[in-house]
Amino acid sequence: MRMRVAEQRPGEDMYLPSTLECVFITFSASLKLPLWTRQTTLQCRAVTSSLVSCRTANSITPESVTLISLSFGGAVGLMFLMLGCALPVYNKYWPLFLLFFYILSPIPYCIARRIVDDTDSASNACKELAIFLTTGIVISAFGLPVVFARAEVIAWGACALVLTGNVVIFGTILGFFLVFGSNDDFSWQQW
Repeated sequence: MRMRVAEQRPGEDMYLPSTLECVFITFSASLKLPLWTRQTTLQCRAVTSSLVSCRTANSITPESVTLISLSFGGAVGLMFLMLGCALPVYNKYWPLFLLFFYILSPIPYCIARRIVDDTDSASNACKELAIFLTTGIVISAFGLPVVFARAEVIAWGACALVLTGNVVIFGTILGFFLVFGSNDDFSWQQW
């Protein structure tokens, strides 16, 4: 790629080094090796300034901490689900059907929020139906491992791990909607 650098004479096009070359030049400059010049340093600053400009010391916002916490909660919940399936003591993968419930649970509420107009203060039948369907999906997700354990398809220890994973994952989903779903200017396009 050819670009003009700030200290370049008009009419000259110079080679702009790649990011890897800039890392090497910066490293050699820190070791005081004679592999760099003022011109290549300026060119490297031109390349890396666009990469570094999006990261600042104060770039950690409360929303990003919340999002990181929610993703950590989801990972812990999925870990409990996988432990209930994959530990050598249990070694049955039937509880993985709960992934369908995790995917289906927020869908009715998301659809109802798109359809419902929140201008009226009275309760809305569409929103209440969505909450009812979501509640049914969540209760089914808690009931399926118990049914599996009663039918002796999975062990009770696996059932306990899966139910713990359910609590964590549904808590994470609820937390996501409480934190990010209440804003009027919230847009799904930012994800």
